[in-house]
Parts: sequence; structure tokens; C-alpha cells
Amino acid sequence: MSTITTHEAEQVSAANASGLTPVVLVHGLWLLAESWDGWRPRLEAAGYAPVAVDWPGDAATVDAARAGGDSLAGVGVPDVVDHVAEVIATLDRKPVLVGHSFGGLIVQILAGRGLGVATASIDPAPAKGVLPLPFSALKASFPVLGNPANRTRTVLLTFDQFRYGFANAVTEDEARELYDAHHVPAPGRPLFQAAFANLNLSTATKADRHHPERGPMLVITGGSDNIVPFALANAAYKRQRANKGAVTELVEIPGVGHSLVIDSHQGEVVDAVLDFLSTAL
Repeated sequence: MSTITTHEAEQVSAANASGLTPVVLVHGLWLLAESWDGWRPRLEAAGYAPVAVDWPGDAATVDAARAGGDSLAGVGVPDVVDHVAEVIATLDRKPVLVGHSFGGLIVQILAGRGLGVATASIDPAPAKGVLPLPFSALKASFPVLGNPANRTRTVLLTFDQFRYGFANAVTEDEARELYDAHHVPAPGRPLFQAAFANLNLSTATKADRHHPERGPMLVITGGSDNIVPFALANAAYKRQRANKGAVTELVEIPGVGHSLVIDSHQGEVVDAVLDFLSTAL
């Protein structure tokens, strides 16, 4: 049975009808596909067709997600990867893959299957084999990892937790606006899968960095990110750099935090992605 939502099918239909290269946008934890709405005008103006995908079980709106917070309970990285791959299979053209946070890990996994023409992985959650464990990343993840029962639950951050993990590089007023506009409950399982990937044989977060059709890849890191600080993004870049068939680049955007795809610095991130695509494709 197909897991593609009406929202996704409509975007795929429009992308196929346009004849343009699709850009598949994959959000991370505590956000929904609507978090990419600010990207649409820029991508369309640059000649791309955006397709913002859901996670399996995502609510249609932020209000609905907060009202029914358990719809994502137990959803893990492989579930999201398989769902996005199903959406990609309905596109007429091979897409650009863009992901943020756990979406950044997911697009690395999909690129490792040869499913993207190019990839931008923004502040990516760590793939299997990424070893640094910075204190700030552990602190930002503690609201989930601090309770093993959260593996099968969803977790809604408090404002203070969101402020530290996501919105530490913007004003408190902007942080409040972002929290109210975008923040939703997230499943705990992906964080447990990433945190313990290097301690067992699980392949849930493994990204094949050697695939000959991986395509060009850009890793973007926010200079003030607490959840995915430079050490983690740089480690991801160094692993992906092992691909000998395509370029791999790293861009650090100073003074931005984990909310960089939705906050007032969003334009700088879009610029970095479009600049990369202008030379990579």
C-alpha cells in the first residue's frame, strides 16, 4: 500500500508537469514539511520544482500535530527513508535532495542509493561511523535520550529546550515566534538509532558514501549550532569526501544555529544551496 500523501502527490504532479528538476525537501525532528514554505519562491525562481515531503504519520498542520502528538510514535529513520524513496520513484526526473537535521542524514542515505542528482545535507544528524560526541549535542538531545521509554514515544520540547537546541542564535522574540509557528512533537526512535549506531550492528543510519551515482554533495553547518555543531558536520563531510566519483563540499555559515532553515538567516542557506547547484549540475 502506498504511503504517499495527497499533499505529496499534488507536488509530484506539479513537478512532473513543469518539466523542471525537482528538489525533494526533507525536514528533521520537531518540524513539518511546512517548514520549507519559505524556500519555495527562491527555488521556483531559480528554475526548480520543490517537493516538500512528509514523514510517515506527519499531521497536515502544526496545530493538528500538537493535538495528536502520538502519530509519529515509533517511527524510525528507515521508515522515513523508504517513504521518501517511494515519493522519488514517482518523479519523472531524478531530483536534487535537500535535508535538514535528521532530514540531512536521510538525504545522505538516499544519495548513497543513487537516488539524487545532487544533495545538500544541512546540519545533518550523524550517520553510522560519525564519531564525535560534543557536549552541546548531548545536552540538546537529553530531553529524549534521558528517558529510554522515549524510544517508542513522541516528545515535545519546552521553549527553553527549543531555545537551546534550535534557536540559540536568534533573539528571544524570534525564538518564540519560531516555536509557536513550527515546533511539533517528534519521535524519539531516530535519536536512539543515531546515538547507538556505532555500538551495534544496526544499519538504520548507515549512508553508503562510495556509491558511484551518489552525485555532488554539499554539507552545510551552522557556526553556532548546538545540536549539530561543526565537529559533527565536519565529520560527515570527511566521510562523504571518500566518494571519488563526485565533488563533496563543506560550507560553514557563521553565527547561525540549528533553526537556520526557518529563521531570519534562511536566505543565506538557500543562497549556499543554489550557489552549489549552479556549479554542481
